[in-house]
Amino acid sequence: MTPQTTPSTTRNTPSRVVTGQEGHGPDSVQRAAGGRFSRLPQLAGRSFMPLGLFARLPLAMLAMGTLTLVTSVSGSFAAGGAAAGAVGIGSALGAPVLGSLADRRGQRPVLLLAAVLNTVAVLALVLAAGNTAAAGDFPLAVPATAFIAGATCPQVGPLARVRWMALTANAAGSAAPPAGTSRDLDTALSYESTADEVTFVLGPALVGILASLVAPWLPLVLAAAMTITLVPAFAVHPTHHAVPAAQRPGDRGGRRGKSAANASKLPWAVALPVFAMVCVGTFFGSTQAALSAFSAGLAGAEIAGLLYAVMGLSSAAAALSVAYWPRKAGLALRWVLCAVLMAALAVLLLVPASLPMMAAVLLVLGLPVGPVMVTVFAVGGTVAPAGRLGTVMTALASGIVAGTAIGSSVGGQLAQLHGPGAAFLVPVCAAAALALLGAGAAVVLRRRA
Repeated sequence: MTPQTTPSTTRNTPSRVVTGQEGHGPDSVQRAAGGRFSRLPQLAGRSFMPLGLFARLPLAMLAMGTLTLVTSVSGSFAAGGAAAGAVGIGSALGAPVLGSLADRRGQRPVLLLAAVLNTVAVLALVLAAGNTAAAGDFPLAVPATAFIAGATCPQVGPLARVRWMALTANAAGSAAPPAGTSRDLDTALSYESTADEVTFVLGPALVGILASLVAPWLPLVLAAAMTITLVPAFAVHPTHHAVPAAQRPGDRGGRRGKSAANASKLPWAVALPVFAMVCVGTFFGSTQAALSAFSAGLAGAEIAGLLYAVMGLSSAAAALSVAYWPRKAGLALRWVLCAVLMAALAVLLLVPASLPMMAAVLLVLGLPVGPVMVTVFAVGGTVAPAGRLGTVMTALASGIVAGTAIGSSVGGQLAQLHGPGAAFLVPVCAAAALALLGAGAAVVLRRRA
């Protein structure tokens, strides 16, 4: 573990911190040799990044693993879809609750408790599904346990972002994260968005491999095993010291009280990035539904997952590139430009008539998606009220989940009634709405400057 692990040591070593400005010290030489991403292990320790990556994998496996298991044992796509939907609803509702508890009680105890509860819930879901197969019906216990599994799923990704915001702010000598977006924070958020994309491509693929080669219950059991081992390790990682439990507004004098009061005057400022993530989720869900209808007429609906993965890969690569983008333009302009590009490129989804053409369009379409997610998370951290960063980050993640459900529903209905062309209009509209929200964010950020 490097000396920059805890807030106290990062504040005592400002000479080793890179804040996005060019310099001529040892840090500049190291950054040139190892790239900007070499700064992240210095801030958090070498074990934090792989631990945070694999600890969030169970969440990526949960919905698809539930769908696969319940469909397999019940023989009903409707039953499997209902159970997977219960996971999504539980996750969307439970994530902000866990984030709020982490803000008030600290990340470590909340993550440890969530790991235990989620492991029990996932194993209960496996048992309930097994009883479904034995009884030959679909008891209420299946969607109920699926809902609990989703609601208790540890929010590793959002809480990792909170730690990065604290670590980069501490390294820059800031009193409260995040005072703004430093180059280190851009780099960390770029990495986190890429990690999300990778796990949400790898998770369903792992479910498919294990379920088809071994047994449909194995992916969920593996997810439970990873949760009870990796999440506690993430919870007790020394970086949790960078995000102490928030105190009441009056507990630390006028400065914290004034910050909380100022934040409470603009509740809609936090709503902007949350609604933006709902738009991003709608973009994702409607694209998935439309691709299913598109590929069903050519090679089978199961090809849609492979097509969608193409967009995920380019999105992940583009998210990494944000660390090297110029910062003078500002977050709001980056948000608007990426969203406008998303809307323009989404129109191209109406053009392809073959799978290779569609794959090419999706490859290009993913390029602005990763950067806009990085940007919205950064804006969310900037406008978050004092002591509520975990709540905001988990609310952003919930926005994606809720939006995906909305997009899947609307896109699926349009695809069923009018074909994939009508469904492909939904991501266009979602990206356009995202651009409008970006314009609103520009006003908010200008007032806070």
